[in-house]
Amino acid sequence: MSLVLAAIALMVAPGARIARLRLTGLTARPKRQREPRKRAKPVDPLCLAAGWDLLAACLRAGLPVSDAVRAVAGRIPGEGGQALRMTAGLLALGADATAAWQPVANVPETAALARGARRTARSGTELATVAAALATEVRVAAGDECEVRAQRAGVLIAGPLGLCFLPAFVCLGIVPVLVGLAGSLGLTR
Repeated sequence: MSLVLAAIALMVAPGARIARLRLTGLTARPKRQREPRKRAKPVDPLCLAAGWDLLAACLRAGLPVSDAVRAVAGRIPGEGGQALRMTAGLLALGADATAAWQPVANVPETAALARGARRTARSGTELATVAAALATEVRVAAGDECEVRAQRAGVLIAGPLGLCFLPAFVCLGIVPVLVGLAGSLGLTR
């Protein structure tokens, strides 16, 4: 009973709107908070290239494909490593190449390897060459990205430097010349 009287007193008293908001906030069911989506960290391209080099080295050393993929899976972080572990297990069980490489094909970082592995299973070419080519391709793409970022930084640095030096140039270079010209022409008193 006292809780009802307190609620009525809060609604009648000055600031009733605030009180009603507080009461409805107390009695209403709490809203579910959406969990923010966790973005997967992008895989370091040089780590990925090192993994593809390791795969090529393992295959050239004579390891079976499933063992070589399992060795690489420990070096690739995130979803790519998990997909490679699953693929290694499927290959060890003797699954068809299309089905075995499907988990790897679903991850953007490793999809190119899956395409190459499926192609080598059909044509009989060696997977080591495909893995080495992928490592080179990833390194070149990483180098290009670094160069683009460096060029962009140079452009972004030029703006603030221009803003700092332009006023000084105007004050110390142009204004004295104009004052001197104005004095020689008799425009100043």
